[in-house]
Amino acid sequence: MTRFSFPFHLVVFLSLATMTACSATGQQIMGDPQEPYPLSSPKVGQIVHLATGRLVTAAQMLAVAGDSRIVYVGETHDNPASHRLELEVLQGLAERNPGAVALGMEMFARSQQPVLDRWVAGKLDEKAFLKESRWFETWRMDFAYYRDLLIFARDRHIPVIALNAEKALITAIHGTAPDQLTPGERAQVPELDLGDPYHRAMVEAIFGGHGHGEMHLDGFIRAQTLWDETMAESVARYLTTPAGRDKRLLVVAGGNHVSHGFGIPGRVFRRLPVSYALIGCDEIDTPPDKQDRLMDVTMPGFPMRPYDFLAYVPYEDLPKTGVTLGVMIEPAPGGHGLEVKEVVPGSNAQHAGLKPGDRLITLDGEPLTDTFDLIYALQQKHPDDHGVVRIERTGQPLNLDLLFQATGGDHPQVKP
Repeated sequence: MTRFSFPFHLVVFLSLATMTACSATGQQIMGDPQEPYPLSSPKVGQIVHLATGRLVTAAQMLAVAGDSRIVYVGETHDNPASHRLELEVLQGLAERNPGAVALGMEMFARSQQPVLDRWVAGKLDEKAFLKESRWFETWRMDFAYYRDLLIFARDRHIPVIALNAEKALITAIHGTAPDQLTPGERAQVPELDLGDPYHRAMVEAIFGGHGHGEMHLDGFIRAQTLWDETMAESVARYLTTPAGRDKRLLVVAGGNHVSHGFGIPGRVFRRLPVSYALIGCDEIDTPPDKQDRLMDVTMPGFPMRPYDFLAYVPYEDLPKTGVTLGVMIEPAPGGHGLEVKEVVPGSNAQHAGLKPGDRLITLDGEPLTDTFDLIYALQQKHPDDHGVVRIERTGQPLNLDLLFQATGGDHPQVKP
Protein backbone atom coordinates (compact mmCIF):
# COMPACT_ATOMS: atom_id res chain seq x y z
CA MET A 1 0.00 0.00 0.00
CA THR A 2 1.38 3.37 -1.00
CA ARG A 3 1.43 6.29 1.39
CA PHE A 4 -0.75 9.21 0.36
CA SER A 5 -0.73 12.87 1.30
CA PHE A 6 -4.14 14.49 1.70
CA PRO A 7 -5.48 17.64 3.43
CA PHE A 8 -6.67 17.28 7.02
CA HIS A 9 -8.44 20.65 7.19
CA LEU A 10 -11.45 20.19 4.90
CA VAL A 11 -14.91 21.24 6.06
CA VAL A 12 -16.99 18.90 3.94
CA PHE A 13 -19.27 15.92 4.20
CA LEU A 14 -19.19 13.11 1.67
CA SER A 15 -22.49 11.84 0.28
CA LEU A 16 -23.36 9.58 -2.59
CA ALA A 17 -24.57 12.37 -4.86
CA THR A 18 -23.05 15.63 -3.65
CA MET A 19 -20.75 17.30 -1.16
CA THR A 20 -22.19 20.01 1.06
CA ALA A 21 -21.18 22.17 4.01
CA CYS A 22 -24.67 22.24 5.51
CA SER A 23 -26.73 19.81 7.51
CA ALA A 24 -30.11 18.50 6.42
CA THR A 25 -31.83 21.41 8.20
CA GLY A 26 -29.61 24.00 6.49
CA GLN A 27 -27.59 24.76 9.60
CA GLN A 28 -23.94 25.43 8.83
CA ILE A 29 -21.48 22.87 10.22
CA MET A 30 -18.72 24.16 12.48
CA GLY A 31 -15.17 22.97 12.19
CA ASP A 32 -13.65 19.94 10.51
CA PRO A 33 -15.23 16.57 11.39
CA GLN A 34 -11.86 14.89 10.84
CA GLU A 35 -9.96 17.24 13.13
CA PRO A 36 -12.34 19.31 15.27
CA TYR A 37 -9.54 20.76 17.42
CA PRO A 38 -6.59 21.17 15.05
CA LEU A 39 -3.14 21.84 16.43
CA SER A 40 -1.69 25.09 15.18
CA SER A 41 1.82 23.73 14.73
CA PRO A 42 2.25 20.01 15.50
CA LYS A 43 5.77 18.79 16.21
CA VAL A 44 7.53 15.50 15.70
CA GLY A 45 7.10 13.33 18.79
CA GLN A 46 3.70 14.71 19.77
CA ILE A 47 0.60 12.53 20.06
CA VAL A 48 -2.84 14.11 19.84
CA HIS A 49 -6.20 12.76 20.90
CA LEU A 50 -8.17 13.94 17.86
CA ALA A 51 -11.59 14.05 19.52
CA THR A 52 -10.40 16.66 22.02
CA GLY A 53 -7.26 18.09 20.45
CA ARG A 54 -5.37 17.31 23.65
CA LEU A 55 -1.74 16.26 23.55
CA VAL A 56 -1.05 13.03 25.40
CA THR A 57 1.98 10.94 26.25
CA ALA A 58 2.49 7.49 24.81
CA ALA A 59 1.65 6.03 28.22
CA GLN A 60 -1.61 7.98 28.35
CA MET A 61 -2.51 6.86 24.84
CA LEU A 62 -1.88 3.24 25.77
CA ALA A 63 -3.87 3.57 28.99
CA VAL A 64 -6.90 4.54 26.91
CA ALA A 65 -6.39 2.40 23.82
CA GLY A 66 -5.26 -0.57 25.90
CA ASP A 67 -8.75 -0.99 27.33
CA SER A 68 -10.05 -1.87 23.86
CA ARG A 69 -10.39 -5.43 22.64
CA ILE A 70 -8.74 -4.48 19.34
CA VAL A 71 -6.14 -1.79 18.70
CA TYR A 72 -5.52 -0.91 15.06
CA VAL A 73 -2.33 0.86 14.01
CA GLY A 74 -2.31 2.26 10.50
CA GLU A 75 1.25 2.19 9.24
CA THR A 76 3.28 3.81 6.53
CA HIS A 77 4.98 0.72 5.15
CA ASP A 78 8.35 2.27 4.31
CA ASN A 79 8.81 4.50 7.38
CA PRO A 80 10.83 3.08 10.29
CA ALA A 81 9.23 5.66 12.62
CA SER A 82 5.82 4.13 11.88
CA HIS A 83 7.10 0.68 12.80
CA ARG A 84 8.60 1.96 16.05
CA LEU A 85 5.13 3.18 16.96
CA GLU A 86 3.73 -0.31 16.34
CA LEU A 87 6.40 -1.88 18.53
CA GLU A 88 5.74 0.63 21.29
CA VAL A 89 2.03 -0.18 21.21
CA LEU A 90 2.67 -3.94 21.28
CA GLN A 91 5.08 -3.56 24.18
CA GLY A 92 2.53 -1.48 26.07
CA LEU A 93 -0.28 -3.94 25.47
CA ALA A 94 1.91 -6.86 26.53
CA GLU A 95 2.82 -5.07 29.76
CA ARG A 96 -0.82 -4.28 30.55
CA ASN A 97 -2.10 -7.73 29.58
CA PRO A 98 0.62 -10.35 30.23
CA GLY A 99 -0.02 -13.50 28.23
CA ALA A 100 -3.25 -12.12 26.79
CA VAL A 101 -2.13 -10.26 23.66
CA ALA A 102 -1.89 -11.31 20.01
CA LEU A 103 -0.58 -9.56 16.91
CA GLY A 104 -2.49 -9.57 13.60
CA MET A 105 -0.55 -8.61 10.47
CA GLU A 106 -1.63 -7.59 6.98
CA MET A 107 1.76 -8.72 5.70
CA PHE A 108 0.95 -12.44 5.86
CA ALA A 109 -1.65 -14.47 3.97
CA ARG A 110 -3.59 -17.16 5.82
CA SER A 111 -1.60 -19.97 4.21
CA GLN A 112 1.50 -18.69 6.02
CA GLN A 113 0.01 -19.27 9.49
CA PRO A 114 1.92 -22.54 10.16
CA VAL A 115 5.21 -20.74 9.52
CA LEU A 116 4.21 -17.94 11.91
CA ASP A 117 3.30 -20.51 14.57
CA ARG A 118 6.71 -22.14 14.25
CA TRP A 119 8.41 -18.74 14.43
CA VAL A 120 6.62 -17.82 17.67
CA ALA A 121 7.46 -21.26 19.08
CA GLY A 122 11.17 -20.56 18.46
CA LYS A 123 11.55 -23.36 15.92
CA LEU A 124 12.84 -21.14 13.09
CA ASP A 125 15.75 -18.76 12.89
CA GLU A 126 15.39 -15.60 10.86
CA LYS A 127 16.77 -17.02 7.64
CA ALA A 128 14.55 -20.10 7.77
CA PHE A 129 11.55 -17.94 8.63
CA LEU A 130 12.09 -15.63 5.66
CA LYS A 131 12.67 -18.54 3.34
CA GLU A 132 9.69 -20.64 4.43
CA SER A 133 7.31 -17.68 4.57
CA ARG A 134 8.45 -16.56 1.10
CA TRP A 135 8.75 -13.07 2.54
CA PHE A 136 10.37 -11.48 -0.49
CA GLU A 137 7.83 -13.08 -2.81
CA THR A 138 4.68 -12.21 -0.87
CA TRP A 139 5.30 -8.90 0.87
CA ARG A 140 8.43 -7.67 -0.95
CA MET A 141 9.32 -5.09 1.70
CA ASP A 142 12.60 -4.90 3.53
CA PHE A 143 12.31 -7.26 6.51
CA ALA A 144 14.27 -4.75 8.58
CA TYR A 145 11.08 -2.69 8.91
CA TYR A 146 9.35 -5.56 10.73
CA ARG A 147 12.23 -7.39 12.39
CA ASP A 148 11.97 -5.79 15.85
CA LEU A 149 8.19 -6.27 15.99
CA LEU A 150 8.38 -9.94 15.05
CA ILE A 151 11.34 -10.67 17.30
CA PHE A 152 9.49 -9.11 20.25
CA ALA A 153 6.47 -11.28 19.48
CA ARG A 154 8.65 -14.38 19.27
CA ASP A 155 10.56 -13.62 22.47
CA ARG A 156 7.34 -12.96 24.40
CA HIS A 157 5.49 -15.90 22.78
CA ILE A 158 2.84 -13.52 21.44
CA PRO A 159 0.75 -15.26 18.75
CA VAL A 160 1.12 -13.69 15.31
CA ILE A 161 -1.99 -14.05 13.17
CA ALA A 162 -1.89 -14.03 9.37
CA LEU A 163 -4.79 -11.86 8.21
CA ASN A 164 -4.61 -11.43 4.47
CA ALA A 165 -6.07 -13.09 1.39
CA GLU A 166 -3.97 -15.14 -0.98
CA LYS A 167 -2.48 -13.11 -3.81
CA ALA A 168 -3.87 -15.49 -6.42
CA LEU A 169 -7.40 -14.87 -5.14
CA ILE A 170 -6.91 -11.09 -5.11
CA THR A 171 -5.70 -11.27 -8.71
CA ALA A 172 -8.65 -13.45 -9.70
CA ILE A 173 -11.32 -11.20 -8.22
CA HIS A 174 -9.67 -8.13 -9.73
CA GLY A 175 -10.39 -9.49 -13.17
CA THR A 176 -13.55 -11.53 -12.53
CA ALA A 177 -16.86 -10.86 -10.80
CA PRO A 178 -17.35 -13.02 -7.67
CA ASP A 179 -20.12 -15.10 -9.26
CA GLN A 180 -17.79 -16.01 -12.14
CA LEU A 181 -14.99 -17.36 -9.98
CA THR A 182 -14.29 -21.08 -9.84
CA PRO A 183 -15.98 -23.04 -7.01
CA GLY A 184 -12.63 -23.30 -5.23
CA GLU A 185 -12.07 -19.56 -5.45
CA ARG A 186 -15.61 -18.72 -4.33
CA ALA A 187 -15.12 -20.89 -1.26
CA GLN A 188 -12.30 -18.57 -0.17
CA VAL A 189 -14.25 -15.34 -0.62
CA PRO A 190 -15.72 -13.91 2.60
CA GLU A 191 -18.93 -11.91 2.78
CA LEU A 192 -18.25 -8.76 0.73
CA ASP A 193 -19.85 -5.39 1.42
CA LEU A 194 -19.30 -3.46 -1.79
CA GLY A 195 -21.80 -0.74 -0.91
CA ASP A 196 -19.92 1.43 1.59
CA PRO A 197 -19.84 4.91 -0.04
CA TYR A 198 -16.84 6.10 1.94
CA HIS A 199 -14.74 3.08 1.10
CA ARG A 200 -15.66 3.39 -2.56
CA ALA A 201 -14.78 7.11 -2.57
CA MET A 202 -11.38 6.39 -1.02
CA VAL A 203 -10.61 3.62 -3.51
CA GLU A 204 -11.73 5.79 -6.42
CA ALA A 205 -9.40 8.55 -5.22
CA ILE A 206 -6.50 6.09 -5.06
CA PHE A 207 -7.39 4.74 -8.49
CA GLY A 208 -7.16 8.38 -9.42
CA GLY A 209 -8.48 8.88 -12.91
CA HIS A 210 -5.82 6.80 -14.65
CA GLY A 211 -8.19 6.28 -17.59
CA HIS A 212 -8.53 2.50 -17.23
CA GLY A 213 -12.27 2.46 -17.65
CA GLU A 214 -15.16 1.55 -15.36
CA MET A 215 -14.60 -2.21 -15.50
CA HIS A 216 -11.03 -1.78 -14.32
CA LEU A 217 -12.20 0.49 -11.50
CA ASP A 218 -14.81 -2.07 -10.44
CA GLY A 219 -12.13 -4.76 -10.36
CA PHE A 220 -9.87 -2.57 -8.27
CA ILE A 221 -12.70 -1.91 -5.82
CA ARG A 222 -13.48 -5.64 -5.60
CA ALA A 223 -9.84 -6.46 -4.91
CA GLN A 224 -9.50 -3.79 -2.21
CA THR A 225 -12.77 -4.91 -0.61
CA LEU A 226 -11.66 -8.54 -0.65
CA TRP A 227 -8.42 -7.48 1.02
CA ASP A 228 -10.23 -5.68 3.87
CA GLU A 229 -13.02 -8.23 4.27
CA THR A 230 -10.58 -11.15 4.46
CA MET A 231 -8.53 -9.39 7.12
CA ALA A 232 -11.70 -8.53 9.03
CA GLU A 233 -12.91 -12.13 8.83
CA SER A 234 -9.51 -13.35 10.05
CA VAL A 235 -9.65 -10.99 13.04
CA ALA A 236 -13.18 -12.00 14.00
CA ARG A 237 -12.45 -15.70 13.58
CA TYR A 238 -9.36 -15.57 15.78
CA LEU A 239 -11.03 -13.62 18.57
CA THR A 240 -13.85 -16.16 18.75
CA THR A 241 -11.60 -19.24 18.87
CA PRO A 242 -10.56 -20.80 22.19
CA ALA A 243 -7.02 -19.51 21.59
CA GLY A 244 -8.15 -15.94 20.98
CA ARG A 245 -11.26 -15.63 23.10
CA ASP A 246 -9.44 -14.01 26.03
CA LYS A 247 -6.88 -12.08 23.97
CA ARG A 248 -6.56 -8.42 23.08
CA LEU A 249 -5.42 -8.01 19.50
CA LEU A 250 -3.09 -5.48 17.92
CA VAL A 251 -3.73 -5.22 14.17
CA VAL A 252 -1.05 -3.60 12.01
CA ALA A 253 -1.96 -2.69 8.44
CA GLY A 254 -1.52 0.10 5.94
CA GLY A 255 -3.16 3.35 6.96
CA ASN A 256 -5.80 3.22 4.22
CA HIS A 257 -7.03 -0.14 5.55
CA VAL A 258 -7.54 1.35 9.01
CA SER A 259 -8.14 5.11 8.93
CA HIS A 260 -11.68 6.44 9.41
CA GLY A 261 -12.81 2.96 10.41
CA PHE A 262 -14.56 1.87 7.20
CA GLY A 263 -11.81 -0.52 6.08
CA ILE A 264 -10.92 -3.36 8.42
CA PRO A 265 -12.41 -1.97 11.68
CA GLY A 266 -15.98 -1.49 10.47
CA ARG A 267 -15.98 -4.86 8.73
CA VAL A 268 -14.75 -6.57 11.89
CA PHE A 269 -17.46 -4.81 13.92
CA ARG A 270 -20.12 -6.09 11.50
CA ARG A 271 -19.02 -9.61 12.37
CA LEU A 272 -17.98 -9.11 16.01
CA PRO A 273 -19.15 -5.96 17.83
CA VAL A 274 -16.34 -5.29 20.30
CA SER A 275 -14.50 -2.17 21.42
CA TYR A 276 -11.62 -0.88 19.32
CA ALA A 277 -9.20 2.04 19.08
CA LEU A 278 -7.52 3.54 16.02
CA ILE A 279 -3.94 4.82 16.11
CA GLY A 280 -2.17 6.40 13.16
CA CYS A 281 0.82 8.49 12.26
CA ASP A 282 1.28 11.61 10.19
CA GLU A 283 4.65 12.32 8.57
CA ILE A 284 5.11 16.06 9.09
CA ASP A 285 8.84 16.05 8.43
CA THR A 286 9.42 14.75 4.91
CA PRO A 287 12.87 15.59 3.49
CA PRO A 288 13.02 16.83 -0.10
CA ASP A 289 14.62 13.60 -1.33
CA LYS A 290 11.52 11.66 -0.21
CA GLN A 291 8.89 13.91 -1.76
CA ASP A 292 8.76 11.70 -4.84
CA ARG A 293 7.39 8.86 -2.69
CA LEU A 294 4.14 10.76 -2.16
CA MET A 295 1.46 10.22 -4.76
CA ASP A 296 -0.48 13.28 -5.83
CA VAL A 297 -3.82 12.00 -4.59
CA THR A 298 -6.39 14.15 -2.81
CA MET A 299 -8.69 12.15 -0.57
CA PRO A 300 -12.32 13.20 -0.04
CA GLY A 301 -13.16 14.88 3.22
CA PHE A 302 -14.83 12.21 5.34
CA PRO A 303 -17.34 12.99 8.12
CA MET A 304 -15.39 11.16 10.80
CA ARG A 305 -11.99 11.37 12.46
CA PRO A 306 -9.29 9.24 10.82
CA TYR A 307 -7.96 7.97 14.15
CA ASP A 308 -8.52 8.23 17.86
CA PHE A 309 -4.86 9.06 18.38
CA LEU A 310 -2.47 10.56 15.85
CA ALA A 311 1.31 10.47 16.34
CA TYR A 312 3.42 13.03 14.48
CA VAL A 313 6.56 11.39 13.15
CA PRO A 314 9.40 12.09 10.73
CA TYR A 315 9.58 10.29 7.39
CA GLU A 316 12.76 8.27 7.69
CA ASP A 317 14.84 5.75 5.79
CA LEU A 318 16.43 2.56 7.01
CA PRO A 319 20.16 2.89 7.68
CA LYS A 320 22.18 2.56 4.50
CA THR A 321 24.96 0.05 4.11
CA GLY A 322 25.59 0.06 0.39
CA VAL A 323 26.90 -3.52 0.46
CA THR A 324 26.51 -5.45 -2.79
CA LEU A 325 28.43 -8.18 -4.56
CA GLY A 326 27.85 -7.03 -8.11
CA VAL A 327 26.91 -10.15 -10.05
CA MET A 328 24.04 -11.39 -12.14
CA ILE A 329 23.31 -14.99 -11.20
CA GLU A 330 20.90 -17.84 -11.74
CA PRO A 331 20.59 -21.26 -10.09
CA ALA A 332 23.13 -23.68 -11.51
CA PRO A 333 21.92 -26.84 -13.27
CA GLY A 334 21.11 -29.61 -10.84
CA GLY A 335 20.63 -27.19 -7.94
CA HIS A 336 24.33 -27.15 -7.14
CA GLY A 337 25.28 -23.56 -6.39
CA LEU A 338 24.67 -20.33 -8.30
CA GLU A 339 26.12 -19.64 -11.71
CA VAL A 340 27.61 -16.20 -12.36
CA LYS A 341 26.25 -14.84 -15.64
CA GLU A 342 27.73 -11.36 -15.45
CA VAL A 343 30.15 -9.41 -13.23
CA VAL A 344 29.60 -5.67 -12.82
CA PRO A 345 32.76 -3.66 -13.66
CA GLY A 346 34.32 -2.08 -10.58
CA SER A 347 32.19 -4.18 -8.22
CA ASN A 348 33.25 -6.10 -5.13
CA ALA A 349 32.89 -9.27 -7.18
CA GLN A 350 35.33 -8.05 -9.82
CA HIS A 351 37.82 -6.90 -7.18
CA ALA A 352 37.69 -10.39 -5.64
CA GLY A 353 38.37 -12.01 -9.02
CA LEU A 354 34.96 -13.52 -9.80
CA LYS A 355 34.31 -14.22 -13.47
CA PRO A 356 31.31 -15.15 -15.62
CA GLY A 357 30.90 -18.92 -15.58
CA ASP A 358 32.04 -19.29 -11.97
CA ARG A 359 29.74 -21.33 -9.77
CA LEU A 360 29.19 -19.94 -6.24
CA ILE A 361 29.05 -22.79 -3.74
CA THR A 362 29.27 -21.22 -0.27
CA LEU A 363 29.73 -17.81 1.36
CA ASP A 364 31.48 -17.93 4.73
CA GLY A 365 30.77 -21.64 4.82
CA GLU A 366 26.99 -21.29 4.27
CA PRO A 367 25.67 -23.20 1.22
CA LEU A 368 24.28 -21.14 -1.66
CA THR A 369 21.50 -23.29 -3.07
CA ASP A 370 19.27 -20.52 -4.43
CA THR A 371 19.25 -16.76 -4.95
CA PHE A 372 17.69 -16.15 -1.53
CA ASP A 373 20.72 -17.69 0.20
CA LEU A 374 23.05 -15.14 -1.39
CA ILE A 375 20.70 -12.20 -0.85
CA TYR A 376 20.30 -13.05 2.84
CA ALA A 377 24.03 -13.52 3.35
CA LEU A 378 24.73 -10.13 1.80
CA GLN A 379 22.13 -8.48 4.02
CA GLN A 380 24.24 -9.44 7.02
CA LYS A 381 27.31 -7.63 5.68
CA HIS A 382 28.41 -4.04 6.25
CA PRO A 383 31.03 -1.83 4.60
CA ASP A 384 34.59 -3.06 5.29
CA ASP A 385 33.39 -6.54 6.28
CA HIS A 386 35.29 -9.51 4.84
CA GLY A 387 34.02 -12.81 3.53
CA VAL A 388 35.18 -15.95 1.79
CA VAL A 389 33.31 -17.28 -1.22
CA ARG A 390 33.98 -20.83 -2.36
CA ILE A 391 33.51 -21.32 -6.07
CA GLU A 392 33.99 -23.87 -8.80
CA ARG A 393 35.82 -22.66 -11.90
CA THR A 394 36.10 -25.06 -14.81
CA GLY A 395 35.28 -27.86 -12.38
CA GLN A 396 38.00 -26.95 -9.85
CA PRO A 397 37.27 -25.64 -6.31
CA LEU A 398 38.68 -22.24 -5.37
CA ASN A 399 38.33 -19.88 -2.38
CA LEU A 400 38.25 -16.13 -3.00
CA ASP A 401 38.55 -13.41 -0.35
CA LEU A 402 35.91 -10.68 -0.48
CA LEU A 403 36.14 -7.15 0.88
CA PHE A 404 32.72 -5.51 0.94
CA GLN A 405 33.24 -1.87 0.14
CA ALA A 406 30.41 0.65 0.22
CA THR A 407 28.70 1.05 -3.14
CA GLY A 408 25.96 3.54 -2.27
CA GLY A 409 22.96 1.18 -2.35
CA ASP A 410 20.18 1.02 0.20
CA HIS A 411 19.88 -1.68 2.86
CA PRO A 412 19.18 -4.40 2.09
CA GLN A 413 19.99 -5.05 -1.52
CA VAL A 414 17.28 -7.07 -3.26
CA LYS A 415 19.72 -8.09 -5.97
CA PRO A 416 23.09 -9.61 -5.14
